[in-house]
Amino acid sequence: MGVFWSFVRKYKASVVLLIFLITLIELSRISEKFLFKEIIDRGTDYGAGILLASVLAKILVIIAVLFVISVIVKAVSRWIYMYYLNKLDSHLMKDLKNRFFNHIISLDHDFHTTHKTGSLISRLGRGSGAMETMVDVFVMNFIPMIIQLIVVMVSIIYFDPVSALIVFITALVFILYSYKILKMQEPSKVELNKTWDIEKGNIADFLTNIESIRYFGKEKLIKSKATKLTENCRRAQMRNWSYFKWFDAGQIVILGTGIFFLMLFPIRSFLAGNMTLGTLAFIYTAFANLAGSLFGFVWGIRGFYRAMADFQDLFEYGKIEKVILDKPGAEKLKVRHGEIVFNNIEFSYGKRKMFRNFKLKVPKDQKVALVGHSGCGKSTLVKLLYRLHDVEDGEIMIDGKGIKEFTQESLRNEMSIVPQECVLFDDTIYNNIKFSKPDASRKEVMKAIRFAQLDQIIKEFPKQENTIVGERGVKLSGGEKQRVSIARAILADKKILVLDEATSALDSETEHEIQRDLEKLMKGRTSIIIAHRLSTIMHADKIVVMRRGKIIETGKHNKLVKQNGEYKKLWNLQKGGYIK
Repeated sequence: MGVFWSFVRKYKASVVLLIFLITLIELSRISEKFLFKEIIDRGTDYGAGILLASVLAKILVIIAVLFVISVIVKAVSRWIYMYYLNKLDSHLMKDLKNRFFNHIISLDHDFHTTHKTGSLISRLGRGSGAMETMVDVFVMNFIPMIIQLIVVMVSIIYFDPVSALIVFITALVFILYSYKILKMQEPSKVELNKTWDIEKGNIADFLTNIESIRYFGKEKLIKSKATKLTENCRRAQMRNWSYFKWFDAGQIVILGTGIFFLMLFPIRSFLAGNMTLGTLAFIYTAFANLAGSLFGFVWGIRGFYRAMADFQDLFEYGKIEKVILDKPGAEKLKVRHGEIVFNNIEFSYGKRKMFRNFKLKVPKDQKVALVGHSGCGKSTLVKLLYRLHDVEDGEIMIDGKGIKEFTQESLRNEMSIVPQECVLFDDTIYNNIKFSKPDASRKEVMKAIRFAQLDQIIKEFPKQENTIVGERGVKLSGGEKQRVSIARAILADKKILVLDEATSALDSETEHEIQRDLEKLMKGRTSIIIAHRLSTIMHADKIVVMRRGKIIETGKHNKLVKQNGEYKKLWNLQKGGYIK
């Protein structure tokens, strides 16, 4: 609840206005019932000969005028009420989505590698819906019910205190019973949400890997898994819904008992001549209206607990704190030379020690290639450089200053990368490239497209650079996606360039062409090249051969290939090919 109110506090004026409008609406409703009472009582007086027809006519005109005023007040109040309620709902939903999306997207790399995207989206969507539900519950159920109960109680006490007591006890028992059942139902709702998250997370995973499913002919297997997931959801729903049979039956008994006593005592007063027929009608119509609000109130409690369960899932993410933080007063990095130094760094993945007293210097404007079997630590070095993980000891420096002295965003913004797996936005080729430099001109973007040899491909597309690439770039081949990634890095135009298997998805002819262009691109830049295909790094200024987080050889290609070391073994295995 504290998190919910932290959002609402910003809009206190709107909440106060809504409460005022609700009070006006409820007063208009009870006034209409009072006018109906007066019509019955004055009509009874006229029928008994106590009231003259002319006097009755005047009274009816006054009642008609008051009724019209009441309707106008209610209609205008309701219009303003709905306008501000919708406005409040929309602002709060926006605020919640912004706060939690910004929090989730800023969490550490480890968080995003251990949580399913489908579950994240599911919880964010439910949390947004829960915000609307919570506001509606308070503004359309709780507050109107409380105000109406007060107004009805005060009105009935004026005419018959016993009836008011019966109404109050009936309403109290009704609410307490409903609250108890809903409280008992809450754990099953939380469990249902978890089951939904598992289902949605796996369904998203299945759809993302649709090509793998088809290539290996595993449609039946996946359908079977999906069926089990939906069956688990069905069972969880049945456990959650089973409480409603007690919910409805108990409410009927409580209301029925209240109506019985409300008929018994007021009718006795009426027969004894202590109550007018109009007052009797007023009590019944007021209670009938209140009974409808009681059901609305209870459905509000139900919505409240459902919303709280939905919030709970999302708020779990809100409790997760970033581990990798910017130090207070961190500066923005501006790379001038581009010298990178890994100085005695230590790092582990859990219990697995990856680096111990690791040293490496990447001089400015030089091309340093990292080579070695998978798992030797090449990609981990890049992740440490980008502060996707933090070193446990030692220091990584750029231009002589530790990278922890700078904000993470400015650090990453000062480097350009072509990752091994290129994942694109579901947008145009043009916009995917421009993503690395949002203020780039069209001329700059098209130049990057030509540089990456992408212009020869997109000219065959009906919409050329305005072609939508699909989710994760699914409409493009691996080589085409890699070209887009290269163009994106070219456009970014940074002093430090990281190439992580930049040409791995290209055919030999295209690779040769792009390799030539990459040589031009790397000129005057500090470049870190991760490569399995040794033919792509033959012209590097320094080749660093790694094994199990240690440097075992360094030197240029011509030197290393003559030595009887690890690099020569790799070269002989490949003969210009690919490390297995």
